[in-house]
Amino acid sequence: MIVEDDPGLQKQLRWSFDSYEVLVAGDRASALAQLRRHEPAVVTMDLGLPPDPDGASEGLATLEEILSLAPDTRLIVLTGNQDRANAVKAVAMGAYDFHQKPFDATVLKLTVDRAFHLHALQQENRRLMVSAADSPLGGIISRDPGMAKLCRSVEKVAGSAATVMLLGESGTGKELLARAVHDLSPRRARRFVAINCAAIPETLLESELFGYEKGAFTGAVKQTPGKIELADGGTFFLDEVGDLPFSLQAKLLRFLQERVIERIGGRREIQVDVRIVCATHQNLQELVRQGRFREDLYYRLSEIVLPIPPLRKRAGDAALLAHHFRNRFCAQQGRTALSFAQDALAAIEAYHWPGNVRELENCIKRAVIMADGARISADDLGLPAIPANDEHINLRQVREKAEYLAVVKSLARVDGNIVKAAELLGVSRPTLYDLMSRHGIR
Repeated sequence: MIVEDDPGLQKQLRWSFDSYEVLVAGDRASALAQLRRHEPAVVTMDLGLPPDPDGASEGLATLEEILSLAPDTRLIVLTGNQDRANAVKAVAMGAYDFHQKPFDATVLKLTVDRAFHLHALQQENRRLMVSAADSPLGGIISRDPGMAKLCRSVEKVAGSAATVMLLGESGTGKELLARAVHDLSPRRARRFVAINCAAIPETLLESELFGYEKGAFTGAVKQTPGKIELADGGTFFLDEVGDLPFSLQAKLLRFLQERVIERIGGRREIQVDVRIVCATHQNLQELVRQGRFREDLYYRLSEIVLPIPPLRKRAGDAALLAHHFRNRFCAQQGRTALSFAQDALAAIEAYHWPGNVRELENCIKRAVIMADGARISADDLGLPAIPANDEHINLRQVREKAEYLAVVKSLARVDGNIVKAAELLGVSRPTLYDLMSRHGIR
């Protein structure tokens, strides 16, 4: 798109870019209308636009609105020889480059070609990120070393037949990891069957798990296999196993020992080959001490235990995930890409997130739907202010921890852009690369 109020220059620029599809706008209103309708990858713009053709105020205001509505647009400013200060200001505001008038058509075309190339690379990078999300562990987005270790553990245990227990608070992604265990295992071609022990009444849970024969009880009008039987050859996921009624724990233990089940009202033992993965947010060892959970069942289920860290203990992940959810929901809702205001990012980083990733996802979805402008503010998120919790430890440890947190938070805030992260930290790019290498941040 060419944003230029001089008809002669409009014609000259259109001729220079005859190999591209060219849009032309003469003022701010028409430029924004064209932007919303066509979303051009590259924009060249004169800063002297009406009603201030001799100044730069209208051009800079237009630039700011274009980048707010379409942050991925590569914007090239055309400016006179005496207006270098405003050109530099435009670049500081987010313009890709500037070019002085009278322009050299060949040099300007090279600049535009390079801008298109960078835009294409950015879009390809996003497509690769989406395709990576189709892999078993692609849904896990984190820079936290604890989460990286957890993902490596999932990859190791997936190939075995061991029973896996996932321990984590509500909303940390227990079912996502359970599915990853299944999808990375030799059983991935068979069924993954899940049941939530806390969501089904005790009177119905036994029939859901083990099935029943016709006539076993009132309403049993036909033979019905249970969820365990349906998962034969695949993986059976017991979510919130800590809520399993004590009366059913012995029956589940027998199945784990013998790998056979009996339907309610049946007399025939049915052999079932299934891999068990379970999850809970409760402390099962404490339930064992209280006599509410069988100790022998606990040891059967906890052959391999994988604890999942809560979101509040994953440095920088809240902002990182916020960017991811914003992109996803903007696409789903058909909204032009929104950006986060600084107060919104600060609120996201400060909040405790008791509901973990699920709460964050819902919060960002609501903000994307409700935001009025091109930026998501702290008010749109509806988050309370949470005071920081200072720790007093060894000075070297404080320094190293603060350095690590500053790097991961800056990278998360700018969605991984090294140049912008270095600017936030007030260091050069080589220094930032050294810090990332020292702390093992990729």
